[in-house]
Amino acid sequence: MKVQPADLEVGQIVAEGEFHLTRDSLVRYAGASGDFNPIHYRDDVAQSVGLPGVLAHGMLTMGVAVQPVVDWVGDPARVVDYQVRFTRPVPVDAADGATLSVVAKVGAIDIESGVVRVDLTVTFGGDTVLGKAQVRVSLA
Repeated sequence: MKVQPADLEVGQIVAEGEFHLTRDSLVRYAGASGDFNPIHYRDDVAQSVGLPGVLAHGMLTMGVAVQPVVDWVGDPARVVDYQVRFTRPVPVDAADGATLSVVAKVGAIDIESGVVRVDLTVTFGGDTVLGKAQVRVSLA
């Protein structure tokens, strides 16, 4: 059954997910994206510029965070807009990696257009890492 905007309520959780990133994840993403900045794979370089260690790519974090919404709507083409503010880096420990938690809630509903704004809460270690993360999806 296809979800209709009228079936939703503001504040309703529509999707959740946890995503574990490892150093291998970062290497794979670097190869796919072409972003080989050494702060994403070398602790010594990251620390030399004042970072706690290797960090996940911002765009990887952003891409992972939208996945529960894509799964919920069933078609990535239904995402008509997606915006975030990067508020904290995601350090990826060599042994333990990093786990991102995502909660997607309905933020606004436009019944006429069939577009729903979904607000994401994206956290790592209890801290928000993406601020004002909003996905607009067409359910029409």
